[in-house]
Amino acid sequence: MFVDVHAHLDWPDFSKDLDKVIKNAEKAGVSNIITSGVNHEANKKALEIAKKYKIVDASFGLYPLDILDLSEEELFDCFDFIKKNKCIAVGEVGLDFVSREKEKEQKENFLKIIEFVEKLKKPIIVHSRKAEKECVEILESSKLKKILVHCFSGNMKLVKRVEDNGWMFSVPTNVVYSIHFQTLVERTSINNLLTETDSPFLNFVKGERNEPRNVVHTVKKISEIKKMDEHETRKIIYSNFQKLFL
Repeated sequence: MFVDVHAHLDWPDFSKDLDKVIKNAEKAGVSNIITSGVNHEANKKALEIAKKYKIVDASFGLYPLDILDLSEEELFDCFDFIKKNKCIAVGEVGLDFVSREKEKEQKENFLKIIEFVEKLKKPIIVHSRKAEKECVEILESSKLKKILVHCFSGNMKLVKRVEDNGWMFSVPTNVVYSIHFQTLVERTSINNLLTETDSPFLNFVKGERNEPRNVVHTVKKISEIKKMDEHETRKIIYSNFQKLFL
């Protein structure tokens, strides 16, 4: 009943041993993995992986920096693929202001994606690096209700705002050592938390490749912070997963 709601299994890091990675996850008790695309090619790979492995679902994404150079026609071709193929959510999508690159264009693209997802009626997985406030404001002005904020690095006032909106956070495996994510877990209701790895990134051991089985360490740390039984923590997180995605 462990869940990894955000991984990138299409990355080259898994090209040689993905079968083993999935088996490792199953042995650890992981029942659901969402592999997220970041562009059209990655979405096609995510679909192939989801078709191959029973415990994997695909989320089709349009990463803000990856789609900056797309024409409007190319963007709508991406929408067409998403509409015609099976996915559990749309994401990751959002804003990335880490390099302050074409912020206006990023916002315009995000608004187009939100309008598309509103019609599609799917959950959305949001990337908001260095643009947390802007993402929250845009999402608040939308009709979307099923929102997962992935790897959220905003301040605690924004964390409270996300929680008050009824959206969910996915807590990455580096919560084991990240003071920010530990504080987020401490201040947020367990009913608003999910677990992710962002594999192959954000391992609980710095510098090592991450993989879905490591969500067990996230659950353990959340249980420790919340002073809860691990089984109960896992059960609630799985229930949160069902509410948002199933």
